[in-house]
Amino acid sequence: MYENGYNLEPKWKEECGVYGVYSHTEDVSGMTYLGLYALQHRGQESAGIAITDGAWMEVSRGMGLVNEVFRHQIPHMDNQCIAIGHVRYSTTGSSLLCNTQPLMVNYAGGKIALAHNGNLTNAAEIRHELEQQGTIFQTSIDSEVFVNLIARSRQEKIEDKVVESLKKIKGAYCLTLMTENKLIGARDPQGFRPLCIGKTEEGSYIISSETCGLDVVGAEFVRDILPGEMVVIDDEGIKSYPFATDEKKAGCIFEYIYFARPDSVIDGQSVHDARFMMGRVLAREAKFKGDIVISVPDSGTTAATGYAYESGIPFVEGLIKNRYIGRTFIQPTQKKRDTAVKLKLNAIASVVKGKSVIMVDDSIVRGTTSGKIVKMLRNAGATEVHMCISSPPIGYPCFYGIDTSVRKELIAATKSVEEIREYIGADSLHFLSIEGLKQCVPHINADDMCYACFNSSYPVADGAKPAGDSKYVFEQRKKSEE
Repeated sequence: MYENGYNLEPKWKEECGVYGVYSHTEDVSGMTYLGLYALQHRGQESAGIAITDGAWMEVSRGMGLVNEVFRHQIPHMDNQCIAIGHVRYSTTGSSLLCNTQPLMVNYAGGKIALAHNGNLTNAAEIRHELEQQGTIFQTSIDSEVFVNLIARSRQEKIEDKVVESLKKIKGAYCLTLMTENKLIGARDPQGFRPLCIGKTEEGSYIISSETCGLDVVGAEFVRDILPGEMVVIDDEGIKSYPFATDEKKAGCIFEYIYFARPDSVIDGQSVHDARFMMGRVLAREAKFKGDIVISVPDSGTTAATGYAYESGIPFVEGLIKNRYIGRTFIQPTQKKRDTAVKLKLNAIASVVKGKSVIMVDDSIVRGTTSGKIVKMLRNAGATEVHMCISSPPIGYPCFYGIDTSVRKELIAATKSVEEIREYIGADSLHFLSIEGLKQCVPHINADDMCYACFNSSYPVADGAKPAGDSKYVFEQRKKSEE
């Protein structure tokens, strides 16, 4: 958990970001590169781009950030017309080169490339069935299951092959897929993960996990891909193929709390506005009085400004984030992990000394880093530290594409709010209530969101939990039957 300089503590991590471009007039690979840059926050382990000129297809992938993978050259092909891209954080399968995406395969109908965001809860079951039928798997990621379903389908058209495959899988997913002449996007029936369509002035079509991926290439937002919908883009334009429209919607509320970029809009709801309102509602609920409001940068900043706005207590920069710790910064021992917190964050003593501080963050998973930050503020001279969290307590694991700890490692699963407060050493602690959280997304139906990590109300009763308890389920050796 500490091999990535971006996360000193166990924040929940969303799996991936996906991107796709269809154009006969613009640089599709260059646009995809920029789009992946905009989606970098969704995955920092690996990146990849697949391109086609209508006849040939190739993929470039590597470990690291987008600028590291494509440090020397962005993939290029004369007359390239379609590209898809992927940034990854692993939730199923190790962080290995063989597990990077997009996946590209040859099959009877030609070539396909796939980029997937999410977690297929019945992937182990399907993989076992396919292996029994002789299918060979070359990765340990669930996305390969979907590729094989498409390749084995006996439907004639690629559209029908994909729809047939989509109807067999369960869980959370958004995907971009390309053939030599089509760009395809699909979103799971519950709408767990976001996916949208944009269009440039030159007529190029974009598919992106978030609207910030449209902004970076100057594309205008067209619409969100609906839950249970597949779209196909080719020379004839966009065609819609609804494949599951009658299931209960369950968008991930953590997209608004933490995962998405604040400048994105998901299903009509501004992420920034939602987080700002979370801070306002926090102020109404907690009623903490202090001298200053600070945030744990950067994820807590928008909510902290909302708290300050509602309470009338000034927002100031009390913690400074070091943004120049590279991905290769490794902390192999506990002592070095503790040092890493100090390298990542530091308190401004002149700001917090002698002050009663209200500190806002988006979540507490294990509580270890929260405790270190509270101690840091006290050492810098803060007289009181009141902590406000813009999400309810996380007490249950997620099975829909978020890398979460097992339940016993979630501090809210074993401790009350008061016990958590004692553990982190804060003078007071308040978590945003679920009802308060629902008030913060007025432009969507709050009841169409998933809150399972807070209340264990999993939206997919059948196949809610994947087979195996580990993201390495496909790497675990089978135990021989007794």
